[in-house]
Amino acid sequence: MKQAQDIMTTPVITVTMATDIKELAQLLTRERISGVPVVDDDDILQGIVTETDLLFTEKPLHIPTFITLLDAMVFFENPFKMDQDLKRLTASTVADLYRQECVTVEASTPTTEIAELMIDKKINLLPVINSERRVIGIISRSNMISLIV
Repeated sequence: MKQAQDIMTTPVITVTMATDIKELAQLLTRERISGVPVVDDDDILQGIVTETDLLFTEKPLHIPTFITLLDAMVFFENPFKMDQDLKRLTASTVADLYRQECVTVEASTPTTEIAELMIDKKINLLPVINSERRVIGIISRSNMISLIV
């Protein structure tokens, strides 16, 4: 049975939280990749940023619906989501845009488990990390499809 280490791409292209949004867009375009892991100065995984996150900077801002009741505002949606959306909409660096929630696998993870994760969680990229949370590889859906050919 194949494992993550058998199909992962190395070396891994990464960015830091200080990476400029335009630089990120150029990197994804130039390398023809859909996303990259975000690492700190010690190369420890902090999260992931993808093309979808970049597209968010072009999305129109939605103001939550509310009513005024007895001099109080009652929101029909979470008003804190607007704050998050505004931060992402005006992002200038990866720190404003990346997602900390990042599903990862280890080098020894079986490809069957990777396929299940990608399908169930609708994930396109999976960083492969070691015990110190350093990124040692990355698996895309293309890597998984290569198992078929």
